[in-house]
Amino acid sequence: MQVTRRQIIARGLAGHCPNCGGHTLFPPGAHFTINEQCANCGLKFNRGEGFFLGPFVINYTVTVVGFIIPVVLLSLHGVFGTPVALVLAGCGAVLIPILLYRRSWSWWLMTYFYFLPQKLPGNVDAEHEGAEE
Repeated sequence: MQVTRRQIIARGLAGHCPNCGGHTLFPPGAHFTINEQCANCGLKFNRGEGFFLGPFVINYTVTVVGFIIPVVLLSLHGVFGTPVALVLAGCGAVLIPILLYRRSWSWWLMTYFYFLPQKLPGNVDAEHEGAEE
């Protein structure tokens, strides 16, 4: 394979295209819009109906496990009161998904192509070249 799983992880963590490594996932100045495809290599980022659920689940999981549950546990242990916990949980439930929107898309593409690297155009070309020889 031309695009290795290690490259897919590195590119996903950096927020780059999993196929070519270009910084082309999002249009400049548009925080909540993902490009349809990479301007460098043509990789389609939104792979069909329901594909947006992957970033949604990642965002939800990070918010609940990484913030809401710790806030609830700290409240239950008396670190701060229930009203403070409710305000913190509410603010976190709104702000964290907004802040992680781009990262969740990048992480989702990384996860998807980590398990299906043969779907990357760079690897499809490599498979066809290997089959011809």
